[in-house]
Amino acid sequence: MSVIENSKLTVVGAGGVGSSVAYAALIRGSARHVALYDIDAAKTTAEVLDLAHGAQFTGSSDIVGGDDISVAAGSHVVVITAGAKQKPGQTRIELASVNAGILKVLMPRLLDVAPNATFVLVTNPCDVLTVLAHEASDLPYQRIFASGTVLDTSRLRWMIAQRAGVSIASVHAYIVGEHGDSQFPLWSHATIGTVPILDWVPLDGQPKFTVDELDRIAIDVRDAAYKVILGKGATNYAIGLSSARIVEALLGDEHSVMPVSTVLNDFHGVSGVALSVPSVVSAAGAEPIREVDFSDHELGLFRRSADALREVADSLR
Repeated sequence: MSVIENSKLTVVGAGGVGSSVAYAALIRGSARHVALYDIDAAKTTAEVLDLAHGAQFTGSSDIVGGDDISVAAGSHVVVITAGAKQKPGQTRIELASVNAGILKVLMPRLLDVAPNATFVLVTNPCDVLTVLAHEASDLPYQRIFASGTVLDTSRLRWMIAQRAGVSIASVHAYIVGEHGDSQFPLWSHATIGTVPILDWVPLDGQPKFTVDELDRIAIDVRDAAYKVILGKGATNYAIGLSSARIVEALLGDEHSVMPVSTVLNDFHGVSGVALSVPSVVSAAGAEPIREVDFSDHELGLFRRSADALREVADSLR
């Protein structure tokens, strides 16, 4: 259970993603109290009832919810998933205009009832929306950030682990940049155990990784969400789990390193945009690790990603 006594998490949005975040948080014991808020009263009531009916099997956490914003009162963490969902073939950036409008209405209301909360943006495009929410809320950047590439990093580590024949916990690699099409792996820091990834010799007799293979893995990670959306209409389970994990790092004051997306200030020359970089996540929020270095190629990709997102954010102001 979390360090904060009687910790409270509110999940905003009772769709597939929001309900999965609440479900994961209850099963994992991420917070003592979980609230679910959505303007669709019938949907929210049904989701809360379905989750509450399993309370016998989820430890000491409880679940409440409804269509009144007051359910978020006193929250320590608010995870925002509300917004239009991504359609097959639609990029995250194409969602920007609709979801920016929703967020601009939502944030002031949430701040009224939960002024001391840390806010985690999951609604896409989460990087752009984080910049707009930061500007609208005037919160410190540490207390309003996006889930970013935490899920993308999990996808990357899973793919590498499958190929290398090791546990996922033994893979140390990060996806950084946009949670979207311009994301990229920090291959210059990727290791299996302590072994640089290109030096790893699989134990099952397979050949070592090659640069071309790593490039293909990066593309598969980038496009993973589109593949899931094409088959089932949305992604929900993995983002629910990864969001619950972020909540635990916040409420447990863990000082865990995660690639979340904060509004950057002169991070390798990048300012005013939210991009994912390895950051320390604790009760104080998320703090980018400035000592993370990039190869020249990676730095070019990072700045290109920043330029693309800055252009989108400017168009929505």
